[in-house]
Amino acid sequence: MKQTQNCHLMLFLSVLAVSLTVSYGDTTSVASQWLLKVKSRFVDTEGVLENWSLKANICNWNGLKCSENLSHIVGLNLSGSGLTGIIAPEISHLVSLQVLDLSLNALTGSIPPKLGQLKNLKELHLYSNYLSGKVPAEVGLLNKLQVLRVGDNLLSGELTPYIGNLSYLRILGVGYSQLNGSIPVEIGKLKHLTSLNLQKNSLGGRIPEEIGRCKELQFFSVENNMLKGDIPTSIGNLEALEILNLSNNSLSGLIPVELGNLVNLKYLNLLGNRLCGGIPSELNRLSQLNTLDLSRNNLSGPINVFNTQLRNIESLVLSDNYLTGDIPHNLCDGISKLRKLYLARNKLSGTIPLQLFSCSSVQQLDLSDNGLAGAIPSSLDSLENLTDLVLNNNSFTGEIPSEIGNMSKLETLFLFHNSLTGKIPKEIGKLQRLSQLYLYENQMSGIIPRELMNCSSLTEVDFFGNHFSGSIPSTIGKLKNLVVLQLRQNDLSGPIPPSLGYCKKLQALALADNKLSGMLPPTFRFLTDLSIITLYNNSLEGPLPESLYHLKNLTIINISHNRFTGSISPLSGSSILLKMDLTNNSFSGPIPSQLTESNNLIRLRLGHNRLSGNIPPEFSKLTKLNFLDLSSNNLIGEVELQLSNCTQLEHLVLNDNHLIGTIPSWLGSLQDLGELDLSSNNFNGTVPKELGNCSGLLKLSLHTNKLLGEIPQEIGNLASLNVLNLEKNILSGSIPPALQQCKKLYELRLSHNILTGSIPFELGTLTNLQVILDLSRNQLSGEIPLSLGNLIKLERLNLSFNQLKGKVPPTLGMLTSLHVLDLSNNHLEGQIPSIFSEFPVNSFVGNDKLCGQPMFTCSESMGSKGTQLSEKAVAGIIVAIVFTSTLICFTVLYIMLRMWCNWRKVAISNSEGGGPEHKAEEGKWVYGDEQYKYEEDGKGNGTTLLPLQEKQFFSKTSIFHFKTNMCAMENTL
Repeated sequence: MKQTQNCHLMLFLSVLAVSLTVSYGDTTSVASQWLLKVKSRFVDTEGVLENWSLKANICNWNGLKCSENLSHIVGLNLSGSGLTGIIAPEISHLVSLQVLDLSLNALTGSIPPKLGQLKNLKELHLYSNYLSGKVPAEVGLLNKLQVLRVGDNLLSGELTPYIGNLSYLRILGVGYSQLNGSIPVEIGKLKHLTSLNLQKNSLGGRIPEEIGRCKELQFFSVENNMLKGDIPTSIGNLEALEILNLSNNSLSGLIPVELGNLVNLKYLNLLGNRLCGGIPSELNRLSQLNTLDLSRNNLSGPINVFNTQLRNIESLVLSDNYLTGDIPHNLCDGISKLRKLYLARNKLSGTIPLQLFSCSSVQQLDLSDNGLAGAIPSSLDSLENLTDLVLNNNSFTGEIPSEIGNMSKLETLFLFHNSLTGKIPKEIGKLQRLSQLYLYENQMSGIIPRELMNCSSLTEVDFFGNHFSGSIPSTIGKLKNLVVLQLRQNDLSGPIPPSLGYCKKLQALALADNKLSGMLPPTFRFLTDLSIITLYNNSLEGPLPESLYHLKNLTIINISHNRFTGSISPLSGSSILLKMDLTNNSFSGPIPSQLTESNNLIRLRLGHNRLSGNIPPEFSKLTKLNFLDLSSNNLIGEVELQLSNCTQLEHLVLNDNHLIGTIPSWLGSLQDLGELDLSSNNFNGTVPKELGNCSGLLKLSLHTNKLLGEIPQEIGNLASLNVLNLEKNILSGSIPPALQQCKKLYELRLSHNILTGSIPFELGTLTNLQVILDLSRNQLSGEIPLSLGNLIKLERLNLSFNQLKGKVPPTLGMLTSLHVLDLSNNHLEGQIPSIFSEFPVNSFVGNDKLCGQPMFTCSESMGSKGTQLSEKAVAGIIVAIVFTSTLICFTVLYIMLRMWCNWRKVAISNSEGGGPEHKAEEGKWVYGDEQYKYEEDGKGNGTTLLPLQEKQFFSKTSIFHFKTNMCAMENTL
C-alpha cells in the first residue's frame, strides 16, 4: 500500500515538472535558446535570420511576434524567406505559439511529430516546401488548430484519420502532394470546415458520404486524384458550398440531381471523369453558377436542360462527350454574361441556330468536331466581342461570309477540315487583331488576297490542302509577326517572293506540293529564326544561295523533288539540324563534312542526286543517326568502318552507286537496323553471316553486285524479315532450309545466281509470301515441292531457266492469288493442272514433255506417238503387200499361161466354141481384182469405201500427209 502511494507521488511530481516546463518553457528569455537551435538547422542564404542574436531583443527578431505583455512568443512567420535545411524538433518548446508559418521556402526532411506538443497552435502553414514523409498523426493533438496548410510538398502515405479530432479546423489544405490511400471518413467530424483542398494527390477509393456533414463547407476540391465510384448524393446537403471541383478522377455513374440543391454554388467542375447519362435539369436551379464544366465524360442526350435561370453563367463547357441533337435555339435566352461556350467534340448535328448570335457577350465559341452542316451564317458578326471562333472539323459548306471582316476583336479563326468553297473574302483584311488563321483541308480556291497582308498581327497562317492558285502575294513581307506559314498542297505557282525574307520571326515555312518555280531568293538569309523549311514537290531550281549557311536554327529541311543544282554546303551551317531530305534533285560535288557538326542529326536523305566522292569518315560523329539514304548517286570507295559508330541506324540505303569492297561484317552489330539496301554497286566477297544478328531487319537487298559463296544459314535468324533480295550475284550452293524461320517474308528473290540442289520443301512454310517468289535462272534441280501449294497469298512465282523435272504439282492449283507464273525452260513433264489453262504459253515453253492447256492437248500428244508406230506398221504392211502381190502375180501368170495353153489347145481343137466363155472369164478376173473394202482415210473423217488400188496409193500419201502435219506442229511450238 505504501509503495503504491509512493508511486502516485512520484508520478504527480513528474507531471508537475512537465507542467512547469510547458508553462514557462517559452518565456522570451528561455525561448531565445530554443530559437537559436531552430536557426542552426536552417540555411539562411538571404540573411533573414541575421538579427536572431542575444544582442537584440527577441521580440524584434525577424519573423517573431510576442504576446502583448512581451513574455511569450505567439507567432513565428518566416514565409518566403528563402530558407533551406530542416525544421528542428526543438521548435516544439515554443508552446505558446499560436501561428507557425514556414511556407514558401525550400525546407526538406519531415514534419516533426513533436509539433503535436504546440497545444496553443491555431494556424500551421508549411505549404510550398520540399517536405517528405507522412503527415504525422500527432497533428491530431492540436485541438485548437483552425488552419492546417501543408500542401505543395513531397508528402506521401495516407492522410491520418486523427485529423477528425481537430474539431475547430476551418481550413485543411494538403493539395499538390503525393498522398495515397482514401479520404478518411473522419473528415465528416469537422463541423466547422469551410475549405477542403486535397487536389493533385494520388488518393483513391470513394468520396465518403460523411462529407455531407460538413455543413459549413464552401470550398471542396479533390481534382486530379484517382477517386472512383459515384458522386455521393450527400454533397447536396452542403448548401454553403460555392466551389466544387471533382475533375480528373475516375468517378462514374450519373450526375446526382441533388447537386441542384447547392443554391450558392458558383463553380462546378466535373470534367475528366466517367460520368454517364444526361445532364440533369436540376442544374437549372443553380442561379448563382458562373462556371459549369462537364467536359471529357460520357454524357449523352440532347442539350435541352438549360433555361433563363442560369442568368449568371459565364463559362459553359460541355466538350468531349456524346451529346446529340441540335444546338438549342434558346441557349442564350436571358443569359447576358456568357463569355465562353465550348460544345466541341460531341455528336451535335444540324446548323448553327441564328439565335446563338444573340449571345453578344460571348468571347470564345468552340463548336469544333461535331456533325454541324450548312453555311456559316452571315449574321455571325453580331458576336461583336468574339475573340476566338473555332468551327473546325464539321461539314460546313459554302463560302466564308464577307461579314467576318466586321468582327474587329477576332484573334483566332479556325475553319479547317470542312467543305468550304470559294475565295477568301478580301474583307478579312480588316481584322487587325487576327493572330491565327487556319483554313486547311477545305475545297477553297482562288488567289490569296493581297488584303490579307494588312492583318499585321498574324502569327500563324495555314492553308494546307486547298486549291488556291496564282502566286504568293509579293507583299507578304508586311506580315512582320508571322511565325508559321503553311501553304502546302495547293496550286500556287510562280517564284517565292523575295519579301518573304523580311518575315524575320518566321520559324516554320511549308510551301511543298505546289507548282512554284524559280530560284530561292537571297533574302532568305534574314530568316535567322527559321527552324523548319519544306519546299518539296515543286519546280524550284538553280544553286542554293551561299548565305543560307547562316541559318543556324534549322532543324528540319526538306527540299526534295525539285531541280536544285550545285553544292549542298549552304545547308550545312546549322549545328542543331535533326532531319534533312534533299532527294531527287541534281546536287553535285562531295558530301560536305560540315554536316557532321550536326551531331543530333537523326535523318539524312541525299538520294537520287549527282553527289560524288567518298562517304565522309566524319559520319562517325553522327551517333544518333537512324536514317541514312545516299542512294542513286556517284559515290565511290568502301563503306568506312567509322560508320559503325552510328549504332542507332534503322535504315541504311546506299544502293545504285559505285561502292566497292566487301560488305562489312560490323553491320551485324546494328541491333536496330530495319532496312539494309546495298544493291546495284560493285561489292564482292561473301554475304556476311553476321547480318543474322540484325534481329529487327525487315528488308535486306544486296542484288546486282558481285557477291559469291553460299547464302549463310544465319539469314534464317532474321525472324522479322519481310524482303530478301539477293538476285543478280554469283551466289552458289543450295538454298538454305533455314529460310523457313523467316516466317514474315513476303518477297523472296534469289534469281540470276548459280544456286544448285533442289528447292527446299521448307519454303512452303513461308505462308506470308505474297509479292513474289523468284528462283529463276539458277541451276536448281529435282522436282517442284508439293509444299509450295501452301503459299496461298503468292501473286508471282518464277522458277524458270533451271533444271527442274517431274510434273507440275497439282497443289500449285491452290495458289488462287497467283497472277504471274513462269515455269519455262526446265525439264517438266506430264499434264499441266487445268487451273493454269488461262496462263500464257510462255509460262510453260521449253519443257518438252509438258502437255495440256495452254499448250497442245495431251490427246494430241498421245496421237502423235501412235501415228509414229503406225508408220512402221504401214511399212511392214507395204512389204507384205508387195511380197504377196508378187506371189499372186506369179500365180496368176502361171494360171494364165495354163489357161492360154488350154485355150490354145481348145482353139486349135475347136476354133468357134470359146468366144462368150472367154469374155465372161476375162471379166471375172479383171473386176474380181477391183473389189471394194472399208479403210480409214487418215484424216480423222471415219471410214471411206475405196478400190484396192486406190487404197494402196492412199496409204503412201497419208503417211506423207501426217509427217507434214507434225512439222507444222513443231514449228508452231
